Amino acid sequence: MKTFFTAFGGAIIGTILGAVLLAFLAAAMIGGFVNSQLSSFQSDGSATGNTVLTLDLRDEIADQPATQGLGAIFGQKGFVNVLTRLDAARTDENVKGVLIRASEYSVGSSRAEELRDAIHGLREAGKFVIVSSQGTYAGGPSALRAVAAADEIWVQPGGDYLPGGVVFETLFFKDLLDRLNVTAEIEQFYEYKNAPNVYKQTGYTEPHREAMTALAESLWTVSLEDIAADREIEVSDLRNALTSGPLSPEAMIDAGIADKLGWPEDAIAAAKERAGEDAKLLEILEYTPSAAPLGSKMIAVVGGEGPIVTGGASGDLINAGSAFASDVIASAILEAGRDDDVSAIVFRVDSPGGSPTASDQIWNAIETIQRETEKPVVVSMGSVAASGGYYVSTGADWIMASRSTITGSIGIFGGKLAVAEGLRQIGVNAETVSVGGPFAGALSTLDGFTDEQRGMLTAWLERGYDRFIGLVAEGRGMSVEQVDDIARGRVWSGADALEIGLVDEIGGLMDAIAKARDLAGIEKDTETRVKFYPIPQGGIPGLGPMSEASAGDLQTLARLSAVLEDERVQMLIEQGSMMQDAPVQARGPMMIER
Repeated sequence: MKTFFTAFGGAIIGTILGAVLLAFLAAAMIGGFVNSQLSSFQSDGSATGNTVLTLDLRDEIADQPATQGLGAIFGQKGFVNVLTRLDAARTDENVKGVLIRASEYSVGSSRAEELRDAIHGLREAGKFVIVSSQGTYAGGPSALRAVAAADEIWVQPGGDYLPGGVVFETLFFKDLLDRLNVTAEIEQFYEYKNAPNVYKQTGYTEPHREAMTALAESLWTVSLEDIAADREIEVSDLRNALTSGPLSPEAMIDAGIADKLGWPEDAIAAAKERAGEDAKLLEILEYTPSAAPLGSKMIAVVGGEGPIVTGGASGDLINAGSAFASDVIASAILEAGRDDDVSAIVFRVDSPGGSPTASDQIWNAIETIQRETEKPVVVSMGSVAASGGYYVSTGADWIMASRSTITGSIGIFGGKLAVAEGLRQIGVNAETVSVGGPFAGALSTLDGFTDEQRGMLTAWLERGYDRFIGLVAEGRGMSVEQVDDIARGRVWSGADALEIGLVDEIGGLMDAIAKARDLAGIEKDTETRVKFYPIPQGGIPGLGPMSEASAGDLQTLARLSAVLEDERVQMLIEQGSMMQDAPVQARGPMMIER
């Protein structure tokens, strides 16, 4: 049942965003028509002659390609497509190098780590990588870490670098709820399960602060180690530079963090000159590398991103719904596993968790495919694979995470926000009539729990927690007691998760694909094809599918996404809807990395 406050606020926000959305949609339609006319004069996406691929890290991009709504219609790609194209460029003789426009803000520690691996792969294959930076104005070390392995880093005159450590922002709403006379009736298993603290506390509890501090320290340490190694400087010197305050471009060069002073146009000219005669630029997501021959063995990449919910595809053309709906993802795993052409599955998980029931359904789909086909399933954890995100991963044959992946948070919580007193404060008297036993009406978002109802809720949650740690114990070959010691809702970095046995190996998506090939017994020099699931549901009746979008289309959609996907806006939406969707949640703590 939707609360009065959620419904009222949602109506206002929906009206405003709807008006903005219509304006952007009109621009997208017009821009799409114009760009479609120009596209016939552009490259078909293949690299010919001397080609330099370009990657702009200032653009917002999801982890995975869109499978629903506008994004699917325009063929909107994801970060995983960037990784597969950079990997393909290693062996494409027409691609001479890559030009990267550095992010001016954080790109996220895990994403920086995967980009770093891609740059190393390119350079080992004899390709150059040149970076153009116009300065960094916010965020931690991830923007630098993402590009530090490049051959050259050009910095624009006046483009100061504002270094900072790893910072996690958490918004606490208890004071606001108190003012509204709304009570958070939530129980959690156990002390480190900190997601509900945003409702119940005014600040960090000791366990919450302990876990967040350890996580931040782990990310800060591996970031310093990577940047220092890539720039060939001492970790201590790098730490001193990054903790000394804003750095001018000249100071960056003196410290070894950058190489040259120059404008973006200078970096572009340098890249073209290095590529050779008549060099041309090709945006990474417009690049279409040659594929393995038809009939080659196939690796399926099944992607799940965002909060995990029960059900299937929801929403409409505008509101695409969750990308991690259990019916959709379970079906994709089963479809991929039962395809005779698929030799192995890579399950890309980028999620803070959500419904335990939905997570259980997805876990079962993996178990089913392993039992029916014995095909290997390898999990590739993205930026976050926590709580339900870990739940869906635990039955895989092999789990890979970046050192910076936020994972673990093995725990559960549940309850509701009781709003009856708040409603009475504005003149609305809420009363109920119930029959059917002591738990009847317990989940109503009006009054709080009785002692008997709270006892029933606690028993329910304890059963869910026991099942969760039992599945982890089975999947990881550990005892329940061992899992409980490292669970209790605590989040870990990927580096720490490896130490305690929650993951098998450190690596990104391409490493996971390589591991899947190995587990499937595919010879190292055998070409394979990669197929993404779920299959995008695109196309407009009468116009046919739009499998590829022009750069203009995607830029327009990116501007629209910037309005709808601001981190703080999304956090507010999630905070208001999380407990409404399901009374029991397996979700990690809500935070923003800076």
